Amino acid sequence: MTDDGDLTDRPGDQAVLDRAGLDQLIAVLLQEGYQVIGPTVRDSAIVLDTLESGDQLPAGWGVETAPGRYQLRKRSDSAVFGHSAGPQSWKQYLHPPRRQLWSEGQDGTYRLPPTPETKYAFLGVRGCDLAAIRVLKRVLSAGGPSTTRPFESLFIVAANCTEPGGVCFCASMNTGPAVGTGFDLCLTEQIDEDGHRFVAEVGTTEGARVLTLVNRRRATDAEIVEAELAVSDAANHMGREMPNVDLRAMLREARDADVWEDVASRCLTCGNCTMVCPTCFCTTTEDVSDLAGDNAERWQHWSSCFDLDYSQLHGGTVRVSGESRYRQWISHKLGTWYDQFGSSGCVGCGRCIDWCPVGIDITAEAARLTGALDLEPDLGERR
Repeated sequence: MTDDGDLTDRPGDQAVLDRAGLDQLIAVLLQEGYQVIGPTVRDSAIVLDTLESGDQLPAGWGVETAPGRYQLRKRSDSAVFGHSAGPQSWKQYLHPPRRQLWSEGQDGTYRLPPTPETKYAFLGVRGCDLAAIRVLKRVLSAGGPSTTRPFESLFIVAANCTEPGGVCFCASMNTGPAVGTGFDLCLTEQIDEDGHRFVAEVGTTEGARVLTLVNRRRATDAEIVEAELAVSDAANHMGREMPNVDLRAMLREARDADVWEDVASRCLTCGNCTMVCPTCFCTTTEDVSDLAGDNAERWQHWSSCFDLDYSQLHGGTVRVSGESRYRQWISHKLGTWYDQFGSSGCVGCGRCIDWCPVGIDITAEAARLTGALDLEPDLGERR
């Protein structure tokens, strides 16, 4: 692999890295002061964790997914990104599960927590998850600098998807398998008789600068076309799809449908779907103090609309039944999210299907509601 000078000095340029080049990219990002987060194998799953080298990547590992089922499997090749979404999303780094809001000492002094200085580099962000990052940024922008700061220094190395999983439906949500906007670099992995390589597209000037520090060569027209075809073909192999109707209108009309009662008879209201969802952002707060009462702190942590007390008001809990809580979740995710933020809250990653203990499938439930209401297809764009 050679260094072709300034062939990747601007957005839109494309180059090729070999497997060693990917490892070098991680090393360069570390040298640039980034904490690199990417996929690795742990606890019989492909999870996100801090990477110190390319040796930690899940080379040769894939997954089998289905409603309520996730299983690690050995691949016949050494693909690094040959797997679909795991149990975690990038949300945990951008919207931490638990963070301190303020503290107060015995002297009554009000103190804010130290500002985190971590610069993240995300490696292997799929199209669905990149869309989720854009959605989450839009949602959290209302919180001011304290909630948007993690996005400001973020470096994203996206990965186009060529092998969707059994619960993936990003194509029907217009979020994949090709990644959208917002990446610094985007990789498309290819393994064939000519070797193991990654076609790298530059998305930003910072991405171009970083890529010039990595050994690479110019991408041929044939390699670029081959990569594009592999990604577009993946759209035809999705494990699921969302009904092609106006979901907002459907859910407005479906408030009293019999489907809700049937779903509630299976739903455990455990909140797994909201915890693994890359866009769910609900939180609650708690105040704690030490035993001596000299220090008080307020903490924010993730919550869920499936929690019984989440809708607690002065007169009691608004949504008592599991039926009403599931209806609230799916109606917000696919419908009223548009009213709040101008887009769907669902990106088609399939995690809520995968990690539901009883295998409830959001696409199947939407299809049941659609069938019951006999709505016309939605010819508009869902993004």
